[in-house]
Amino acid sequence: MNVTVELENSPRPAPEQKLTITCPKGLELLLADEIKALGAQDVKVGVSYVNCQPDQLVGYKICLWSRLASRVLWPLTAFPVENAQNMYEKLLEIPWIEHFSDRQTFRIYFNGSNDEIRNTHFGALKVKDAICDYFREKTGERPNVSDTPDISIHVRLYRDIAYVSLDFAGESLHRRGYRQSQGVAPLKENLAAALLIRSGWPELMKEPDGALIDPMCGSGTLLIEAALMAADIAPGLLRKSFAFEKWKKHQSPEWQAMRKDALLRKSQAQDSDLELTILGYDMDSNVIDKAKDNARRAGVMHFVHVKTQALSDITKEKGLPDTGLILCNPPYGERLSDEVAIGSLYAAMGNKIKQYFSNWTLGIFTGNPQQAYQFKMRTDKQYQLFNGAIASKLLMYKVSEVSSKAMEVAAQKPVQDTVDVKLNEGAQMVCNRLQKNFKKLKPWVKKQGINCYRLYDADMPEYAVAIDIYDQWVHIQEYAPPKSVDPEKAQNRLREVLDAVPVALKIDRDKVVLKQRMMQKGRKQYEKQDQQNQLMEVQEGNCRLYVNLHDYLDTGLFLDHRPIRSEIEVLAKNKDFLNLFSYTCTASVHAAMGGARSTTSVDMSTTYLNWGRKNLTLNGLPETHHEFIQADCMQWLKLAQKNQQRYDIIFMDPPSFSNSKRMDGVLDVQRDHVDLIKDCMGILRPGGKLIFSNNYRRFKMERDALKEFTISDISAQSLPKDFERHAKIHQCFVIEFKQ
Repeated sequence: MNVTVELENSPRPAPEQKLTITCPKGLELLLADEIKALGAQDVKVGVSYVNCQPDQLVGYKICLWSRLASRVLWPLTAFPVENAQNMYEKLLEIPWIEHFSDRQTFRIYFNGSNDEIRNTHFGALKVKDAICDYFREKTGERPNVSDTPDISIHVRLYRDIAYVSLDFAGESLHRRGYRQSQGVAPLKENLAAALLIRSGWPELMKEPDGALIDPMCGSGTLLIEAALMAADIAPGLLRKSFAFEKWKKHQSPEWQAMRKDALLRKSQAQDSDLELTILGYDMDSNVIDKAKDNARRAGVMHFVHVKTQALSDITKEKGLPDTGLILCNPPYGERLSDEVAIGSLYAAMGNKIKQYFSNWTLGIFTGNPQQAYQFKMRTDKQYQLFNGAIASKLLMYKVSEVSSKAMEVAAQKPVQDTVDVKLNEGAQMVCNRLQKNFKKLKPWVKKQGINCYRLYDADMPEYAVAIDIYDQWVHIQEYAPPKSVDPEKAQNRLREVLDAVPVALKIDRDKVVLKQRMMQKGRKQYEKQDQQNQLMEVQEGNCRLYVNLHDYLDTGLFLDHRPIRSEIEVLAKNKDFLNLFSYTCTASVHAAMGGARSTTSVDMSTTYLNWGRKNLTLNGLPETHHEFIQADCMQWLKLAQKNQQRYDIIFMDPPSFSNSKRMDGVLDVQRDHVDLIKDCMGILRPGGKLIFSNNYRRFKMERDALKEFTISDISAQSLPKDFERHAKIHQCFVIEFKQ
């Protein structure tokens, strides 16, 4: 009996050589299907690569036609490696002169390590030395190393085996050649192609009315890749050359025939009556110009249509089919690195898509999939992919008609049915009043396009609460009872209110938020009452805004200022708007939605300014031309005058009293309003308006000290219908220069 014994230290035999095609992680199965269709045999899948039987013409075809591959590596040899010297000696045995000459340039790509070769730089240096020494021995000359080489050599050291290959393409195949202009953090072309395949574009593009929209298209990569697919244009045609064309074993006639066939297919598509609906929008006009340049270079300009448009303006354009694909890689830069701000962007997109694109398919590729709940839709499919090193997901949704109608239903139905509850006499009295108010306000609410409003404000003095509707929620603020009222009786009345609200409005009790409002001074009214950090969206005319019902005494939205904000939206078109004591910047959002040339929001609180940024993003508005400044408004006004800043409309709504630690002094609106108004008028352009409001009930305008201005009291007309019962909730004035 013969026995073969393998010694522990004997080198392992080299494995069979394969043609290796690399790709981004997560694309392996798609790439395997693609290269099989191109003629590859014996295909095997690995992590970030697939391999197959070596076939030179198949390698050419992959370089020309693959939309997913990164590199095509032609195998030269593989051998066991014991140490650096051993690897050097093995490399000297490769007949390099059969592949390129000493007059050509080359470059080494090395990855992997072992106990002897501990870093890639050292490994690459040993390979370079071996190749140069080989040529010196053979020809007396050595080839030069270059960053733009004729020949690229790849060496992978894995489990003490060195795999040596030639890169057929020379540089990554994702670099098609059309994208000389790009935006921030562009999507790689082969990853964009994979997203289109996973989203079903290859099937949809064959339909007579197949359509694709990218609402934040950036430099147009998704759109261009979609057009290349639909027009049957080989992505490799856009490159000037491939490294294999300078390889000594290159089969030039076969390659030229292959390329000629691809050119013919491209020409047939461009000359045909092929009609594609491929649309892209972006809020940045500079990026749109880059997208046009890229589409032109790719030869698909007549298939791709892009224009400058903010997310807030997206709608279903005339002529679009009933079904189609919306595919997007939402941007997230400095301002969107904040989790809630990313959620704002997703929420804005979800709102628009549900509003206009029922029966369409939505695909979102994101590195922040945990915020996907903001779409308020259930995913149909999910795919795990990688954007570089970032673990990402492609989330697929089917936009149903139910989703599209949900926003209308929610605005008209702030309540849900619940079981009958027997109320005592007091609670029933409150219930009756709430139902009466609700019935009276319902037509007005619908006409106004709002889902947040005041339903009750101490209408019956013994029940001293304010009750506000915020979409599906109810926010109750209890006014502190006078000392003359028995505390136990006050508590019983509050319980009766809490019993009455769910019955009157047909909602669950867990949708009711209760707070106690006392006389607040200084910072206390702005301090956190809770730590839930839960923002919810509400509708106010054309704007969607965030409110927080739990964490602060106020919700982030002063409902009584609604008409003022609406007026600002009308006035602000093509104007520079300044918002002082801006709070959560809701007036600035209205101005921006009305087409303001610029808005500037000034407040001492970074928290509220960031809230304002989120409100802006929620409406799909770019932060370009919209500035948020953390400062003491009184000090900032002095600096603005010094810098000769000018505005067309100024809105100022200071607190009645503030002694914040961030201020140099104390603000008292009665004492300081004259100086504040004069400072504002100092930066107001001729013909401009200052809208000055405050909620100090005993406020008196010092008209004699401001007699150089025209002052109009608009308090009565600035009150909305839901606040008519308490006309003194604020005072409001329009101040202008005398004509």
